[in-house]
Amino acid sequence: MARVVSALRIGPHEIWPPIVLAPMSGVTNRTLRALYKPFGFGLTVTEFVSSNALQFGSKRTMEMIDQHGLEQPVSTQLWGNDPAIMAQAARVVRECGADIVDINFGCPAPKVTKTEGGSACLRDVDRCEAIMRAVVAAVDCPVTVKMRLGWSETDLVFVEVAKRGQAVGVQAVTLHARTAKQFYRGSADWERIAELKRAVDIPVIGNGDLADPHLALQRMRASGVDAVMLGRATLGNPWLVSELRALMQGEAPAPHPPAAQRLRFAVVHYQTMVAELGEARAVPQMRKHLSYYLKGFYGASELRERVMRTLSAAETLEAVQQTIAQLEAAPERAVA
Repeated sequence: MARVVSALRIGPHEIWPPIVLAPMSGVTNRTLRALYKPFGFGLTVTEFVSSNALQFGSKRTMEMIDQHGLEQPVSTQLWGNDPAIMAQAARVVRECGADIVDINFGCPAPKVTKTEGGSACLRDVDRCEAIMRAVVAAVDCPVTVKMRLGWSETDLVFVEVAKRGQAVGVQAVTLHARTAKQFYRGSADWERIAELKRAVDIPVIGNGDLADPHLALQRMRASGVDAVMLGRATLGNPWLVSELRALMQGEAPAPHPPAAQRLRFAVVHYQTMVAELGEARAVPQMRKHLSYYLKGFYGASELRERVMRTLSAAETLEAVQQTIAQLEAAPERAVA
């Protein structure tokens, strides 16, 4: 079947399929990126990293930008409010293997915005431009930006920031079509994403409310964007990416896997995290991941409550394996 959309091009990188994994704090570590990449992500993005923290080279911060090599190309996302520090951070992550450096003008979390980082940068368009200019000058790889519409409904600056970014050498922009003040409330405004695509010549990546593969492709084609970015909707459901990739290739998506198969992948995810991080770190981190996988089948809520209280990997995996056996023995109970 013929592809129904084109590959995304950012600098020297031809990205197929044009599906990007969103940066998510505490989530998109190298383990998840490597595990989810084969489902159909053309580009993966790290957790967003503090440019200030990179100055000190802490083990935790360096882990955030580490790669397996399996998930390439990788975009490393930075946040901060000082052009010089952001430029230095960009040089560091480039030396550590970033294929693309992405600037975060989108995070609405108070711990970020209280230091004038993330989406708070959108309150000062001149500072946004200074940061973009400094980062572009600092590295020999493409620089991109992820942003929101603006700080509030009364100050929508997304077109101006994107145009200024294009002028200083930014090579693509991702728009999450909500304001910072909205957080994740309401609906993403895809008319604004289409407006941005009409306003600039660099690639535009649309983000927000793409939990259905058919809707994602529909919005991509209607808005004219060059790619879509998927985030929270893929957690515990990377098959969403496979389904969207199939549609982009002009194919019918495979049926969504049954609950037992989804849980078997959750076990692989769990075991990989334990192997890479050690049990003491992996067990608490995997609780949130398991909560995403444990949905949509009979007994899911009870199992979710149980694994939230387990203290060891063996105990957790035993509970999940028991559920897999029960689901395979009684497939009619696989749907809640």
